[in-house]
Amino acid sequence: MDTRGGFSSRLGFILAAAGSAVGLGNIWGFPTQVASNGGGAFVLVYIFLTFLLAYPVLMAELIIGRSAQSNIVTALEKISDSQTSFYPTFTKKISRGVGFWGVLTASLILSFYAIVAGWMIAFALAPIANLLNMPYLADWLTSFSVSRNLLFCILFYLLTISIVQKGVRAGIERWSRRLMPILLLMIIVLIAYVATLEGAMAGWSLYLKPDFSRVFAPELLISAMGQAFFSLSLGVGTMLIYGSYISKKENLPVLGVAVTFVDIGIAILAGLLIIPAMFVAEHNGVEIYTKTGQLLSEDTLLFSVLPALFSSMDLIGYFVAIIFFMLMTIAALTSSISMLEVPVALAVERHNTARKKATWIIGLIIFIVSICIIYNFGALFGLIITITTKYSEPLIGLLLCVFVGWVWRRDLLLKELKQGFNHAETSIFWLIWPFYVRFICPLIITVVFYNSIM
Repeated sequence: MDTRGGFSSRLGFILAAAGSAVGLGNIWGFPTQVASNGGGAFVLVYIFLTFLLAYPVLMAELIIGRSAQSNIVTALEKISDSQTSFYPTFTKKISRGVGFWGVLTASLILSFYAIVAGWMIAFALAPIANLLNMPYLADWLTSFSVSRNLLFCILFYLLTISIVQKGVRAGIERWSRRLMPILLLMIIVLIAYVATLEGAMAGWSLYLKPDFSRVFAPELLISAMGQAFFSLSLGVGTMLIYGSYISKKENLPVLGVAVTFVDIGIAILAGLLIIPAMFVAEHNGVEIYTKTGQLLSEDTLLFSVLPALFSSMDLIGYFVAIIFFMLMTIAALTSSISMLEVPVALAVERHNTARKKATWIIGLIIFIVSICIIYNFGALFGLIITITTKYSEPLIGLLLCVFVGWVWRRDLLLKELKQGFNHAETSIFWLIWPFYVRFICPLIITVVFYNSIM
C-alpha cells in the first residue's frame, strides 16, 4: 500500500502544478517585463522560449520525481545509483548535496515570500477598514512596519501550514482545485472591468502590438529567457516533488504541456489586467514612469501605483482593490504550499516524521528565518532574494539537466517515460528531448545565468 499519497486525478495535478508556477512573479513580474521590453514582442519571445527552455527542464523534474516516487534528495540518489561511471560514490555525494541545496533554496524562498504574501493580505484588508471608516487602521495596514509584517506573515504561514499538513489529496490537491478557478475568475472579472476605463486602450495597444524591431534585442532575449525559466517554478524541487505524486499511468509529456499552457495563459491574462491598469492610472494622473523614462519597479507599481488608481475610482475602487489583493494572496498561497512541501516531504520520508508534526516544525523554523529578515529587512531581504532566485535556482536547474542528461542511464529513463506513454521510443519527444536536455538546456541556462550576474 502506498503511504505517500498522490494526486487523485490528472486535473488535480495540473491545477496544483500550475498553482505552484503561478505565483506573485507571474502576476506582477511578467506584465512589467512586457511593458519594459517591447510589449507584444516580449510576449511572443516569452512563449517561444518557455517551450524552448522551460518545458524541457520541467519534464526533467517531473520524470525524476515520478521515477523515484520520493523527495528530491532520495530521488537524485536513486538516479546516481543507476549510473555507470567510475566514481559512483562521488556522484552519489554530489546528488545528495544538490538535493539538500534544493530543499534549502525552497525554504529560503518561502522565508521572504511569506513576508510579501502577508503584505497582500494587509492590502486586501485596508479597503475594508476604509469602508468601515477606520482610516488609522487602513494606514497601518498599508504602511511598512515590523508589527504589520510580523502579524500578517504569521497569518500567511498558518494558511500555508494548515493546507500542507493535510497531505497531497486532502490538502494540496483539494485547495488547488478550489483556489485556482477562483484566481482565474478574479483575473477575468478585473480584466473586464479595467477594459471599460479611460486609458485602458493605450495599455492594450502596447500589450497586443509587437515591436518586432526589438525581438532580437539582447536585453529582451535575456529577460524573456529568465522569465520563462522562473515562471514555471523550476530549480527548487517543487515540480520534482509534485511529479513524485503522479500516477504511473499518466503521460508525462502531455501533463507537462498542460501545465506549461496554463502557466503561460495565466501570465498573459495577468498582462491583460496589469498593463491596461497601469495606463488607466497614468490617465488618472498617477506617475508610472521615473524621470528618466523607465517604468517604475514592480513593488512600486503594486503597492503605490495600483492603490492610487483604486483610490481614484471612488466607492467601487474599494471593492476592486479587495478583489485584486485577494487575487494576489491566492497566487502567493498556491506557490507557498509547494515550497513548504519540499522540506516536509524530506522530513517525512527520510526521518519518518509524522506529516503534521513535520509541517509545523519546519514551518516554525522557516518562520524564524522570516523574523530575522523582518528585523533586519534592509540587509537581508534583497540579499536572500538575490542568492535564491539569481544564483541558486538556475544552478540547481542546470544540475538537474546534468543528472537527467549525463548521469541517468538512458534505458532506465526511457523505461520510466514509457509508463503512461507506450510508444515513447518512437515519438518526436524522445527523438529531441534527451539530446536537448543534455546539451541545449545547460547551455541556455548557463547563458542566462552569466548575463543575470553580469
